[in-house]
Amino acid sequence: MSKKNIVILTGAGISQESGIPTFRDSNGLWENHDVKEVATPEGWRQNPELLLRFYNERRALLKAANPNAAHHALKKLEEKYEVNIITQNIDNLHERAGSSNILHLHGELNKVRSVKNPSLIYEASGDIHLGDTAQDGGQLRPHIVWFGEEVPLMEKATELMGAADILIIIGTSMVVHPAAGLIHFAPKGIQIYYIDPKIPSIKTPKNLTFIQEKATIGVTSLVEKLMTEA
Repeated sequence: MSKKNIVILTGAGISQESGIPTFRDSNGLWENHDVKEVATPEGWRQNPELLLRFYNERRALLKAANPNAAHHALKKLEEKYEVNIITQNIDNLHERAGSSNILHLHGELNKVRSVKNPSLIYEASGDIHLGDTAQDGGQLRPHIVWFGEEVPLMEKATELMGAADILIIIGTSMVVHPAAGLIHFAPKGIQIYYIDPKIPSIKTPKNLTFIQEKATIGVTSLVEKLMTEA
């Protein structure tokens, strides 16, 4: 008998408990910077040096952070389920917790790419500065999908969502598009779990169970339940 397929959509709330700051809880500021300065193509054009420094600092912060109980619990699901994680987060905490199948919708903090060719992608082994270039001579920029840019992996994400037997949404407000629309690609009638301390402002389907807890508590308890049901 084949394993059931669980698709998991994660947002900033799952990483917050590992010490990774979110910007939506601080009036649109991300580490004291206006999001337009550090997360848009316009910010890159106006002050690339500031933006590179900002992401260098974020990488240092990530290096000091560790996966939390929620990340580790999701890995445990792989013992009895097929598991695909679609994350809006740019950190690598799911990878470091050992999860196998992770799709980064908004890019990866530990990678950089050429401004000339988006497919020239490299691991960021250290800080990136103006003048650091790819093989094609293009300036290296963060491998991040900024506000206003297309989300290249959206089609793959909708395919994964459409194959779900169970959907778990963790730590996301479901207001940032296009990721917020992914729930509509899940098969009708499947069981959906939504884990977040705040009740979502979106209209929720009848087949959704809301777990009003922070990720480390809500995810670990749900995983225990699902493991007994498999």
